[in-house]
Amino acid sequence: MSTSKTGTFLGIPYDFRRPTRARLRERLWNPTDRRLFTPKVFGAGLDVNFYELFRRLGLVRRS
Repeated sequence: MSTSKTGTFLGIPYDFRRPTRARLRERLWNPTDRRLFTPKVFGAGLDVNFYELFRRLGLVRRS
């Protein structure tokens, strides 16, 4: 049986690769992604795309 460092388990995403700056930005502050919740940068579960949260609250505007 092979184990993967990324994927889903029972519908919950996981990513056990070492976090990178690019992945942090992609998941936590991404103006091009309309999802509010993105897969965790490291671990299992979901992170918040703070750009999308702030956009929905009217604190930032799409450029």
